[in-house]
Amino acid sequence: MDFESYRGELVAYCYRMLGSFHEAEDLVQETMLRAWKARDRYDHTRASVRTWLYRIATNACLTALEGRARRPLPSGLGAPSRDPEAPLTPAFDIPWLQPYPDARFDAEVRTDMRLALVAAMQVLPPRQRAVLVLREVLEFTAAEVAEQLGTTAAAVNSALQRARTALADVGGLDEVTEPDDPEARAVIQQYVRAFEAADVPALVQLLTDDAVLEMPPVPLWYRGSRGFGLFMDRVFRMRGKGWGTTPLTANGQPALAAYAPEPGGRHRLHTLQVFTVTGGRVAHNVVFADPHVFEAFDLPRKISSDEFRQAR
Repeated sequence: MDFESYRGELVAYCYRMLGSFHEAEDLVQETMLRAWKARDRYDHTRASVRTWLYRIATNACLTALEGRARRPLPSGLGAPSRDPEAPLTPAFDIPWLQPYPDARFDAEVRTDMRLALVAAMQVLPPRQRAVLVLREVLEFTAAEVAEQLGTTAAAVNSALQRARTALADVGGLDEVTEPDDPEARAVIQQYVRAFEAADVPALVQLLTDDAVLEMPPVPLWYRGSRGFGLFMDRVFRMRGKGWGTTPLTANGQPALAAYAPEPGGRHRLHTLQVFTVTGGRVAHNVVFADPHVFEAFDLPRKISSDEFRQAR
C-alpha cells in the first residue's frame, strides 16, 4: 500500500491539531509505522487508505494532546505592553505556537493554515478541533469522521457546531491577501527595504493603525503603529543598520528571515517574521526567535553580504 503519498497532507493535519511542526512530523512518522504494522488488518471495504490513515493520525494526535497545555501566541495570553523598553526575557516554559514551513511539503495551504486561525483552534477541546479540521478543511463526511473518532454522526455534527461557534469571533481572515498577490508583494518589498535600512518612519507608514507585533518566545506584544514603531526603534538601536533578509512563506502568508549585521560583512540569523497583510498594509507581524523554528525552515545561521546580493 502507498502510504508515503499522504505524508504531506497528514503533516499539515497534525500541525493544525498540535500547533507544532516538529511534533506533527513525529506523529506522522508514528502514524506511518502503525499503519505499516497493521497493514494486514486493513479492510478496504470499510474505508479508503486515506480515511484509515487519518483515523490513525487522529488517534495519535488526541493521545499526544491529553493533559497538555495549548500552544498560544503572546497576544493570546494577556494585554499588550505599553513599554517599548520592557525586558526581552524569553519564556521557554510556554509551549509556543510554531509557524508552518510551506516549502517543506507539497500540501495545499489556504486560509485554514493562517497563524491566527491555528492559534484560535488551539483553544478548542482536542476532539472538537479534530472534527472541525476533518469536516471543514478536509471535507470528510460526518459518517467518516464518526468512524474515525469512534462516535456517531449526530455527535460529530454537534461538536462541529460548537467549534464553529467558538471560532466565530476570529475575524479578518477573508481580508488576508495571499503571498503572491501583487499588492501584498509590493507591501512586503517596501517593508523589506525599510527594515534593511532601519528606517522606522518608513516602516510605520506601512502599518495599519492597530497593527500587532509579537515575538515568541518573549511573551511581550504590542498593538498600534506607534508602539510597533517605538519597539523597532529599540531593535535598530541595539543591532544597528545594514540588515539582510531572505523571502519565505509560512502558513500561506508572506514571511522573511531577518539577519542582523555583524563586523566583517557577515550577518547572523536573528528572527523569522510572518506577516498578515490586509488592505495594502501590514496588520500583524509574528516574529519568531526560537532556534527550533529556524531548524524547521532550514535557515543558515550566518550569511555574507555577497550572498544576499547574489540571491537578488
